[in-house]
Amino acid sequence: MSSQAAPGAMTGLRVIDLTRVLGGPYCTQILADHGADVIKVEPPAGDEVRDWGPPFHGEDAAYFVGINRNKRSIGLDLASEGGRSVLMKMLEGADVLIENFKPGTLDNWGIGNDVLREKFPRLVHCRISGFGADGPRGGNPGYDAIIQAMTGMIAATGSPQSGPMRIGVPVVDITTGLYACIGILMALSERQRSGLGQFLETTLYETGLAVMHPHAANYFMHGKPPSLTGNEHPNLVPYAIFPTRTDNIFIGVGNDGTFRKLANEIGKPELGTDPRFARNKDRIANRDALRSELAAVFSQFDAGPLCDRLLAAGLPAGPVQSIDQALTSAHTAHRGDVIEKDWYKGVASPIRLSRSKPSLRRTPPKFSQHTAEVLGEFGYSKAEIEALVARGAVCGSERKR
Repeated sequence: MSSQAAPGAMTGLRVIDLTRVLGGPYCTQILADHGADVIKVEPPAGDEVRDWGPPFHGEDAAYFVGINRNKRSIGLDLASEGGRSVLMKMLEGADVLIENFKPGTLDNWGIGNDVLREKFPRLVHCRISGFGADGPRGGNPGYDAIIQAMTGMIAATGSPQSGPMRIGVPVVDITTGLYACIGILMALSERQRSGLGQFLETTLYETGLAVMHPHAANYFMHGKPPSLTGNEHPNLVPYAIFPTRTDNIFIGVGNDGTFRKLANEIGKPELGTDPRFARNKDRIANRDALRSELAAVFSQFDAGPLCDRLLAAGLPAGPVQSIDQALTSAHTAHRGDVIEKDWYKGVASPIRLSRSKPSLRRTPPKFSQHTAEVLGEFGYSKAEIEALVARGAVCGSERKR
């Protein structure tokens, strides 16, 4: 990722970001990395993930730092009339408003979607919520692990020995942020034709259901919920972790030809023609027998050289690495996947456009760091800003605890 402020694909887009925690900030960091002017509007207590540490940089947790670069921060008390007045002024020049309040909150403040549509017809308004506004769960709070539990993820993850397990990354929150970003880009594309913005919503619950592939598709086909298979794939064999002489590796075979090629490469061509393993459905029926055969072979190799050889032969294999090994690997370094600026270090945007490159322009902001700068751009004088701070409508640099 370039450290220069060259124009990105989203340069010229202004985003008013009222979101907190993970899904929304993850979405807006994607836009910010590619040039959008993202103004992060925080409540007087700040985004709560500033406190989700250790580790910390100053008073800000790594959890916050990792998803809020390239943004400017202003603290507003939207429960006050003065804070809402400032927000409405900011929306006059905005393309996107994104928020993750409980459904109905903006309506209670008198700035619901009907009001926004009338005042700002070109505005794209994105809401992220747990379950949406309607239905038996409408308005309920949503949290990543709870949605993992409710949408079948936890029941499908783990082994018979471990029992059901939470997935170790907040996949629902992150994927909801990705869907929100896609939805915003769709709405902006449609606006080019219609001239109008629109309201869009992504929910953690729908996202959780949507990413349950192939388990949902399998269930629709045969009516059976998935069993706990640990690291193994329900539809493919071999697709699992295997120990070697040194470390664990992961082997993933997607078709019969690849399996025969793997068998030849590891010096066991007879496995590729064995009727128990010839086709994927046969390998599934004889999963345990094949695992034993492969484990015996892999135990004779060192993980690194074996994976290098298999990958060079076009076979899907990889060492099971910890995050420190992944972030310091030769491939990560070659691709420029770790970016740095001043004290900040992070993972670069994975979206690589040939001309409109992402950039690291700003380190993650301190709470309300850019209040004077942002409000000055919207026409507020220094005296007016000071008066807003004195009234508590706008926050200074100190967070309320």
